[in-house]
Amino acid sequence: MPPHESQDAAFVVVMNAGSGRNDASEVRARIEELIRAAGRTCAFEIVEDGRQMPDAARRAAQRVRRAGGTLVACGGDGTINAVAAAALAEDVALGILPQGTFNYFGRAHGIPSDVEASVDLLLRSTTRDAQVGLVNGHPFLVNASVGLYPQVLEDREAWKQRFGRRRIVALWSGLATLLGRRALLDIEVGDGTRRASLRTLTLLVGNNPLQFDRLGLDPDSRIGDGELVAVSLRPIGRWAMLGLIVRGALGTLGEADSVDVRAVRRLTVDAARRRRRTLKVAVDGELLRLQMPLVFEIAERPLRLLAPQDASAERDPG
Repeated sequence: MPPHESQDAAFVVVMNAGSGRNDASEVRARIEELIRAAGRTCAFEIVEDGRQMPDAARRAAQRVRRAGGTLVACGGDGTINAVAAAALAEDVALGILPQGTFNYFGRAHGIPSDVEASVDLLLRSTTRDAQVGLVNGHPFLVNASVGLYPQVLEDREAWKQRFGRRRIVALWSGLATLLGRRALLDIEVGDGTRRASLRTLTLLVGNNPLQFDRLGLDPDSRIGDGELVAVSLRPIGRWAMLGLIVRGALGTLGEADSVDVRAVRRLTVDAARRRRRTLKVAVDGELLRLQMPLVFEIAERPLRLLAPQDASAERDPG
């Protein structure tokens, strides 16, 4: 710990040096300048390697629990997920300074990605409850999915290693996966009232109203407020998939006959034919391999999030 950082800092910021479009050192300096100008203190836990993020978040959360103050996540959805998991485990307050591309969680709670604006809100906000989804005990704030999206993430990483970490590479990789040959999932799903066999390209369970509203998927549900939303995609051909991509871009995906949407509080997923023991799951954009059956549910304890009290997904602060 650097000598100028006290143990009882008002804010302990866990920062992913690889997130965002700005230089990490500049972002850190600006955050520290704004917080100290307001007469508050801060400390930083800088993470260079994303694989170290869970351990760094856990250390920071334990420090906050012992000394008081607020845990803060600075980065994209994956960083915010890891720090939120630590905050939930230690039951400490969480602030976020979003630096990712989409900022779905921040936007849904009225928190922008601009550094100055998000720090200003951090200094002025009070805590309110934020719903957390779980899959086999792993928290998710935006969504968790099996099937197609985990494959998109895996292929995207392979493309980036070969062609470079540029947005256009990620775009072409995603299109290639979506329009290429895709494995089908044969699963059994249960929501507490009924069980059904399902053959699907993908199953996504969401906890973020803004993401679903943008796609035109059931925006009137209580997603994030007592409900999760499960979306499954029936087997379709290449041209139909291209049509779905266009619908998603236009925000009319919910009108497609091949898309099934339903609100759930708890959902179990198991293998229908072969006794598959594990399955790849994308959790807020990070890949995990989890034991079957998968159990998607709402965490009993909400996240204590520093955010505007009157924020809503419709505000979309950018």
